[in-house]
Amino acid sequence: MNREAAEDCVEKAVKYLAEGKIEKAEKLLNKSITLHPTPRAEELLSKIKRGAYTENATSGNTSDDGVRQRASAKGTAPKADSGNEAEYTAEQLEAVKRIKKCKDYYEVLGVSKDATDSDIKKAYKKLALQLHPDKNHAPGAVEAFKAIGNAVAILTDAEKRKSYDLFGAEEHHQPTTRRTRYQYDQFSRGFETEFTAEELFNMFFGTEIPTHHVYTRQRRFHRAEQQQYREPQSGFAAFINLLPIILLIALSMMSSFFISDPIYSLTPSQKFSVPRKTNQLKIPYYVKENFHSEYQGSVVRLEASVEEDYLNNLKHSCYRERNYKDTMLMKARNFGDRDLYQKAQNINTPSCDKLQSLHN
Repeated sequence: MNREAAEDCVEKAVKYLAEGKIEKAEKLLNKSITLHPTPRAEELLSKIKRGAYTENATSGNTSDDGVRQRASAKGTAPKADSGNEAEYTAEQLEAVKRIKKCKDYYEVLGVSKDATDSDIKKAYKKLALQLHPDKNHAPGAVEAFKAIGNAVAILTDAEKRKSYDLFGAEEHHQPTTRRTRYQYDQFSRGFETEFTAEELFNMFFGTEIPTHHVYTRQRRFHRAEQQQYREPQSGFAAFINLLPIILLIALSMMSSFFISDPIYSLTPSQKFSVPRKTNQLKIPYYVKENFHSEYQGSVVRLEASVEEDYLNNLKHSCYRERNYKDTMLMKARNFGDRDLYQKAQNINTPSCDKLQSLHN
């Protein structure tokens, strides 16, 4: 929640900077850093303190962070009014523009629809280094960075990719004049996983490529950790450190003496190779070869347990199937797409059908 509120503050501050309302922008940036520090907010606040912005800027080209920019006579990348080096290169700006023009996630990463996970991750790594906001300050770089993060999050998840391949392209049946903006917002808005775009970048690259702001606390932690391990430890201290591991190993070894094999299995295997069926619902299950000589309990109670397990598994599968179908139907209704709605209605729910047949 704090991260989203902080990002909203940054976006409002950018608008104020573009309008030349420096004081209001500075207040919002300070509020954003208090809620959740981000490299972009710190960088903009640093520029304000350096006097990179002018009050009531109403003319001249402006970038997405509110800096008044001007192009040189030779057509090189725009520079700030202060006369410093170019804020971004022509190649960086072109990379951002390419992302904005993309029509689907495959095009965002520059891979084909039959690309493997390895191909997708390789493409993401290349683009992430080019578009990371700490290195690329071109207008729209932050949104482009989120877009490639969304793309890799969707296309490396088997279920999400399958859903996207079936219905993703249908979402963009919009008027031509609005379609490009809509698609880009769809690619870059929010984030599709429990990780942020920055955290996903860290997962791919680790701490070997630290950015200017994000990894400050991580570097401090690692230095403290390394300092701790450099200090000599006594034999007793080393034993205390290893004690939790020793206890876990001991408990796992003890548990093996008390945990026995199950009596049956719902799926055949080398150990459970003898097929049987329950007397009431005719549910197939499998037991060991020595079942008749080893099992002394009630077969009726055993088969009741088999049927209960089988029905519970069917109920869970049915719930997942119905949930997926309902999600697709809602998606189709939201977009007002009859073809998509028809496809969603035709999605099969075999576990639900089997469960219904057993109750009849």
